[in-house]
Amino acid sequence: MTQASIPSDSGNSTSDRLASMAHETIDRVTPKANRAEHEVRGAAARAAGGAKLMQEHAVEAAEQNVRKLRSYVESNPLTTASIAFAAGVLLSSLVRR
Repeated sequence: MTQASIPSDSGNSTSDRLASMAHETIDRVTPKANRAEHEVRGAAARAAGGAKLMQEHAVEAAEQNVRKLRSYVESNPLTTASIAFAAGVLLSSLVRR
């Protein structure tokens, strides 16, 4: 037993109406989505710029600290050697346990 498909005018008009509503919704939402995308891209660019600036500051601070450490080591070689020896003894005693 086979069923014959009966064309329905109301079916076509309903699908046409739904398609039209979908297109209208997309047309209405598209500018808002584009604006939101633009804002998100701008925020991401600002965040990337801020991260790069923070990285530059961190590198600069690290270099400054290395210069200070090098200056201290050159000014106080005996103290530096004593600290290094004590740190080595402490570390080796922790590793043995």
